[in-house]
Amino acid sequence: MTTSHAVVVGGGIAGLAAARVLARAGVRVTVLEGSPRIGGKLRVSEIAGLPVDEGAESMLARRPEGLELVRELGRAGDLVNPGTTSSSILSRGALRPIPSGQVMGVPSDLRALAAAQVLSPAGLARVPLDRVLPETPRGADVSVADFIGARVGREVVDRLVEPLLGGVYAGRAELLSFDSTLPAVAAAARTHRSLIAAVQAIRAAAPKDPGPVFASLPDGLGTLPDLVAGDIAAAGGTIRTDAMVRELRRRPDGWRLTIGPARDPEALDADAVVVAVPAAPAARLLEAEVPAAARELAGIESASMAIVTLAYQAGAFPRPPDGSGYLVPAVENEARAGSVKAVTFSSVKWPHLRERDPGLVAVRCSIGRFGEERALQRSDDELKADAMAEMAAVCGVTELPVETRVTRWGGGLPQYNVGHADRVARVRAAVAGEPGLAVAGAAYDGLGIPACIASARAAAGRVLDHLRERQAAEGFAPAEQVRET
Repeated sequence: MTTSHAVVVGGGIAGLAAARVLARAGVRVTVLEGSPRIGGKLRVSEIAGLPVDEGAESMLARRPEGLELVRELGRAGDLVNPGTTSSSILSRGALRPIPSGQVMGVPSDLRALAAAQVLSPAGLARVPLDRVLPETPRGADVSVADFIGARVGREVVDRLVEPLLGGVYAGRAELLSFDSTLPAVAAAARTHRSLIAAVQAIRAAAPKDPGPVFASLPDGLGTLPDLVAGDIAAAGGTIRTDAMVRELRRRPDGWRLTIGPARDPEALDADAVVVAVPAAPAARLLEAEVPAAARELAGIESASMAIVTLAYQAGAFPRPPDGSGYLVPAVENEARAGSVKAVTFSSVKWPHLRERDPGLVAVRCSIGRFGEERALQRSDDELKADAMAEMAAVCGVTELPVETRVTRWGGGLPQYNVGHADRVARVRAAVAGEPGLAVAGAAYDGLGIPACIASARAAAGRVLDHLRERQAAEGFAPAEQVRET
């Protein structure tokens, strides 16, 4: 299929994964990334000599796509898993264990919930009413807060569900879609009157020994994009950075992309295009040719965030951190005027980092939720001060870090608000009417790396189907003889 040319717009993990599938199928591929670097929200750099991720630091190991990609790259033996996944919630002024038996904060074990002391006595007393309440009416979709709050009380939403979801979406439970952000719980809740019973059923059906939850690479998950890029290049593909696509227009035999500044534009023609950029730039690219998809994509909001990384001498902690980190509910921050929503003790979570330098503790503090852009408009020094104040207040650290780093991710997290699945279905229906066009990325079916890879594979498959049909129609090799991936 080397006579065919496909362009992938976007050099994040979704774009790179799609390009790899196409290149390995024999398609001539060009990846166009508008920024100076590939990888999107995957990036790693050293702090105090330790390679610590600036963006996503792990991928789900219980979903196959990410691990499959690493294996296909010949790096399965390099995969590392956390030394601990035990974490806490800062609730009512103290660090408390996340209760056992929960699924994304929704409880199934009331004794474990009571023992954790995350909820107030009144909040805890409200939870078992779920067992006797009549079925909660539910339409096509509903917010996380509305449904879970109606079943087990708002305090469960505020102090358990919201902080756990906040670590993924940096969103607000009253806006996020129950179906799209908690699909397993939402599906089980349709077959059980009691939400607690629904979660108990999920846990009963889970494998007894599911293995590690997360996986990464020894020099950081931010090394994955370069590994994928190397494989694309080996298959004959081309990756260009600082190549901003300004316009996408249909031609009689394919697509034309306009790249670069208006004063010096470059035209690039392609038989097929995969748009693998965030929702807002995707909407701008599709506006001329697929306005229905563009309108829907423009409606997907996003949250911004910052990661403040601090490297401390191990002796700065009165007691060594013994868990992977902790989450801070929004209601807790409102009470104490804080801004840090999550803390990860990277040197505790990842044993390979501790082995490299046992005398250092690397800490990642996450700041920023949807609607809190003002908090991120402060200077780097102010964000660092917030993170250091968090360490002092919660962990008793009185020394200054030996090194600090601030990484800002503007608009980096799409919000799966109520109606998201229907919105995505409308985008895909509109794009399906355009031969040789596909979309991929975090805006559609999941923010995690495995979900982005699955999205990329589906988009690449759509493009390959189009190219095979086109070549067969033009008298090249029959479609069934075209080399499969």
